[in-house]
Amino acid sequence: MSLTPPSPNPIRQPSLFSTEAADPSLADLAGLLAGPAELVRMGGTARISVVVAAAWRVHVLVAELDARGVAASWEPTDDGRHLVRTAYATTLAPLATAWLRGAAKRPPAGFHLNGRRLRLWLAAAGLSDPAGFQLGLGSADEECWPRVRTALAAVGLPAAFVEPDEGGPAYRITGRRRMARLAELVGDRPRAAPAAEWPGAG
Repeated sequence: MSLTPPSPNPIRQPSLFSTEAADPSLADLAGLLAGPAELVRMGGTARISVVVAAAWRVHVLVAELDARGVAASWEPTDDGRHLVRTAYATTLAPLATAWLRGAAKRPPAGFHLNGRRLRLWLAAAGLSDPAGFQLGLGSADEECWPRVRTALAAVGLPAAFVEPDEGGPAYRITGRRRMARLAELVGDRPRAAPAAEWPGAG
């Protein structure tokens, strides 16, 4: 009796937290809010906006938002960056209810990260550096940082804080194993993203 040889391309089981583990959803936008994005409520609607440093980030974010049924636009800023923002939408109101305390942004109880949320955060504010990979934070969001750091550690990405005067605020992920974990979670590089700016693509 002959044995069937193993397949040269075995099926890879996606991580429970990876981008392949679930379809895109509006809940994924929590990844932008973990980073530097801002959230504004108006009546029964809300809008998310984020300033990004490179044009490729605009393309990726607009496509990611469109995949979730969210209309978005962009415009240049006075300092040479780009403002990406959604329209005011009732579908974003639950995020505002969960995240806003008055006008202040706060991660809700039970906040967690997964591949799709990390992918959006990385597209908006991920930055490769010689020591590893930085995920940028909102400069006025100090109250958010500890819970976001806890959520990173919970998915296998313990991170060091980068001070504002050292290029932050951001969390830096270092080490081969953690970088491989980040690459696994965020999935394949978007076509618009430079290989040097996406984990595992360089």
